[in-house]
Amino acid sequence: MKYINEFRDGKTAHTLAGAIAREVQPERRYHIMEFCGGHTHAISRYGLSDLLPASIRLIHGPGCPVCVLPIGRIDNAIDLALNRGVILATYGDCLRVPASGGLSLLKAKAGVGNMRADVRMVYSSADALKLAQDNPEREVVFFAIGFETTTPPTAVVIQQAEKLGLGNFTVFCNHVLTPAAIANILESPEVRLHGTVPLDAFIGPAHVSTVIGSQPYEHFAEEYEKPVVIAGFEPLDVMQAILMLVRQLNEGRAEVENEFSRAVTREGNVKAQNLVAEVFELRKSFEWRGLNEVPYSALRIKAKYAAFDAERRYGIEYKSVADNKACECGAILRGLKRPQDCKIFGTVCTPENPMGSCMVSSEGACAAHYTYGRYKDAVAG
Repeated sequence: MKYINEFRDGKTAHTLAGAIAREVQPERRYHIMEFCGGHTHAISRYGLSDLLPASIRLIHGPGCPVCVLPIGRIDNAIDLALNRGVILATYGDCLRVPASGGLSLLKAKAGVGNMRADVRMVYSSADALKLAQDNPEREVVFFAIGFETTTPPTAVVIQQAEKLGLGNFTVFCNHVLTPAAIANILESPEVRLHGTVPLDAFIGPAHVSTVIGSQPYEHFAEEYEKPVVIAGFEPLDVMQAILMLVRQLNEGRAEVENEFSRAVTREGNVKAQNLVAEVFELRKSFEWRGLNEVPYSALRIKAKYAAFDAERRYGIEYKSVADNKACECGAILRGLKRPQDCKIFGTVCTPENPMGSCMVSSEGACAAHYTYGRYKDAVAG
């Protein structure tokens, strides 16, 4: 297939659904976690759950970069924008993530008392760098978030800022790493000890894998005996990945297979990996919403580029903040609950009035379920 509409063909989707139905074993349940917000979105948008046998349950994982960012990090960004007089540049979804005291970056931009934060939405790290060039009299902080996909562009602008001698540009780095989160899920009490989150296999992320390749997932297949199939974002990609996983489980195999071979290789993008390694280093620990502290799961800027590190320049100190007690976002990110299990889902909490981060981004499980009306997904096993 060559064109995008071919990857969304309904007839082919039903053909794949028929193949999956024939492959499933009647006495067995299949619990498959997708670890990519794009997959979560596609599953809800195209109603893929409705095409699957009742014995297959799709579980949403922590694959949405906005969703996993803890409240304390948003608080840090608001403090920079309100109290340090900087221009804070970040991606659009970050603006609406709820923070402490009912605030968000968007509300801080609108004004808190007699203070108004200068928050600018950007589409790329390059936009943030241009803000610094266009406003030499102002300090510009790029609030950088995301998985391995968005990390190389952040590395690029840090190096460009050094070459340009931009002393008014820094990065508040919040880039996180997918494999560490997968390991955390597999080692969690819900999976490892109690079995409250039965987990048989993973649909591996798409864009992340274009950067890191398929090799990092081999550990999970070998050590934990969990099959992984890396899939593209389109509905037929996801359906094909599910079929491949069902076959692996039926045959007792635990391997890494690559459905998204048109974009992903085993080695990944080595140039991008080297660039990231040049600019960033591992943090010993980083808090994820829902997963708590996860060892070696995030990046910080190396001392070589300290001049462009907002944490160093402004002495940012992180404080953990508990989520809204009514919000089940943390449990949803761990696969312990579904969006419709949350008492405030679709009533108090909506995309227009999000109580938790999972209702903010289109890649969040709650936002996807709400937008596409996935309120009555059947419970399978």
